[in-house]
Amino acid sequence: MIIPVRCWSCGKPVGQLWDSFNAKVKKGETPKKAMDELGLERYCCRSLFLGHVDLIDIAGKYKKF
Repeated sequence: MIIPVRCWSCGKPVGQLWDSFNAKVKKGETPKKAMDELGLERYCCRSLFLGHVDLIDIAGKYKKF
């Protein structure tokens, strides 16, 4: 739902990079190039960004119990 602050596997702080990554990909850059420029070298951190699906807007529409 929300990108984690730290990588689940290695503990590297990655949460602050999400907005930059998202902006670069929307401009037309490849995800590989965007992650290389942001310094995401480990496959565990890269998988967080590639596998993330932003569902917070969809989930926020529903009422809580």
